[in-house]
Amino acid sequence: QVQLVESGGGLVQAGGSLRLSCATSGRTFSSYSMGWSRQAPGKEREFVADISWSGSRTYYADSVKGRFTISRDNAKNTVYLQMNSLKPEDTAVYYCNAKRGGSTPYWGQGTQVTVSS
Repeated sequence: QVQLVESGGGLVQAGGSLRLSCATSGRTFSSYSMGWSRQAPGKEREFVADISWSGSRTYYADSVKGRFTISRDNAKNTVYLQMNSLKPEDTAVYYCNAKRGGSTPYWGQGTQVTVSS
């Protein structure tokens, strides 16, 4: 069982930055690939970014490429999402997830990010 707790969301003006964190429980964090997804009101949840278990490979949605950076600290069992040049369309609840092999991913409870114009 893996528990995920996101933090760092909030209200920011367009062009600003936020850093989300996702702290995980368990001693097998480094064996999981981690990721972030988001869900805006009235829309389906969408992929934002993924990072491999070692941190050597990262993947981004086209909409955030060049603005967001995903990273992880396996010693702290934590994954981060640095969000720069935020836009109003980035407003959403951001969810952290943990994946390993073909198993069902674990999800956090989400953290709200609101970008004002």
